[in-house]
Amino acid sequence: MGHTHVTATTSDEGAAVPVTIRDVARASGVHISTVSRTFSAPHLVNPETRVRVLACAEDLGYRPNRAARALITGRTHNIGLIIADIANPFFPPLIKAAESQARHRDYHVFVADTNEDPTAEEELVHALAKQVDGVLLCSPRMSNSLIEQLSREVPLVVVNRQVTGLPCVLMDVGQGARSAIEHLVGLGHRSIALLGGPRSSWTNREMRRAAGAAARAGGAELTVLGPNAPTETGGSAAAEQVRRSGVSAVLAYNDLMAIGLIEGLDALGVRVPQEVSVVGVDDITLSRLTRPKLTTVATPTGAAGRTAVDMLLQQDTESPRGARGLGAGTALGVRRTTAQVMLQTDLVIRDSTGPGPHARPARPLAAPQGPDPHCPAGPGIPTAATGDAVAS
Repeated sequence: MGHTHVTATTSDEGAAVPVTIRDVARASGVHISTVSRTFSAPHLVNPETRVRVLACAEDLGYRPNRAARALITGRTHNIGLIIADIANPFFPPLIKAAESQARHRDYHVFVADTNEDPTAEEELVHALAKQVDGVLLCSPRMSNSLIEQLSREVPLVVVNRQVTGLPCVLMDVGQGARSAIEHLVGLGHRSIALLGGPRSSWTNREMRRAAGAAARAGGAELTVLGPNAPTETGGSAAAEQVRRSGVSAVLAYNDLMAIGLIEGLDALGVRVPQEVSVVGVDDITLSRLTRPKLTTVATPTGAAGRTAVDMLLQQDTESPRGARGLGAGTALGVRRTTAQVMLQTDLVIRDSTGPGPHARPARPLAAPQGPDPHCPAGPGIPTAATGDAVAS
C-alpha cells in the first residue's frame, strides 16, 4: 500500500498548523498507537510499516514531542554529564565524544560544571535526576559512599573514578605513572617528585601508588609534593618547592600543572630539561605547543566519553511505564550493570625530559665503513629520530 502525501494546513491568519501524530497516522494508513511505537519502540513495529510511517513523518515535517513521549515511555532521552572543571582542556574531547555518541543514539546531553566542588556535584545530581535518564559523573570529588547513595536516585556511570558496585570507565593512569617513572629512571634520575593533585581524586591516589612502586623497583626515591590545585597556577606555585626539594625530575598530576611548573621553574632560572625533567598526564593540545614540548602520558578521553554513553544506554531499556522517580535503575530499566572498563594509556616522549645525574655516558658511534666516509646514512646506521616517540 502506497502512502498518501498530506500537507500541513494553515489557520485563518495564514500561519502553519503544526503537524500532529494523527496526521502521520492518516497519511500512512495506520493507527495512532503504531506511529507512537515507531518513535518510542521501533523494534516492536513491522519493518515495512516502520519505513512507511517514517517516510510520511519526514514528508510532513513531523517531529515527535519529546515531553509527551517521556510521559508515555518513562524516558526523557536526555543524559546528564557532570564535569569537575570545564575550563580544564582534559574535558572538552570527552564532552564532544559523549555528545556525538549520544546523538547517534537519539539522546541529548546536558553538561554541567562543578568547579571541583563536591557539594555542587551532589546538588547537580539531585537537580538532574528527574530530568534525565542517567548521569555520567566525570572525575567526581564526592566520596564513594555518597556516589553510591546517589546511584539509588538515578542511574550513574562514573568516569575516571573507581566505585565498587557501579559501572565505571577508567583510564589506566597507574600504568601511565609506572611508564613515566621507568622512563625517568632509565634517563638516570634517582630523585623524583610526584606533584600531586586534589586530595579526593582517584587519579591522584592511583598515580601515587603506582609511581611509588615503580620508583622503589628502579632504585629511585619518590618525594610527594601536594595536594595541589590541578591547574596551571597550581603547578607554577609549586615551582619553588620543587627547586628546594633538590629533585632532578617531576611527574605532575596533569599537563596543566606540568606546564605551569615549567613556567614557574623558568622564572626561577631553572632550565627544563637540562636541570629538571618534567612529565605531565593527559596529552592535551597545549602539551605539543609548549617549549620545550611536554613529555606526557596520553589518556583516551574521547574513547572514555563514548564508552560511558554506551554503558549507560546498554542498561535494560525495558522499564515499566511510569517507573521514573521510583529509584535506581527505573529510568533505564530495572536491570543494572556493574561493569568496569579500563582504557589503556601511553607515554609520549617529547622534549621536556632529558638525562639525569646518573645517566650512563653515551657510547660513541662507530665511524662509517666504506670507501666514502661522507656517504649518506643507510640501513644499520643510526639517524636522528623525528616526531614523538610513544612507549606503551
